[in-house]
Amino acid sequence: MAMAADEIETLIRAGIPDARVEITDLAGDGDHYAARVVSESFRGMPRVKQHQRVYEALGGRMGGALHALQLTTALPDQE
Repeated sequence: MAMAADEIETLIRAGIPDARVEITDLAGDGDHYAARVVSESFRGMPRVKQHQRVYEALGGRMGGALHALQLTTALPDQE
């Protein structure tokens, strides 16, 4: 079963409390999303580690309930 955009956002915010999260349904099918996650807590982390933090927040749902996620991470001053 596909995940709803608000569920993805809730999971990310729970795992990264200071995050600003924008979710876009890319295909209109509730299965292919883009997420932009902006967080001060990413400061000093390489991009790969930032993405790993987001995936950890999703609790292993990638590839299962969440089929595809195009992920962009940034610091607040990189917007």
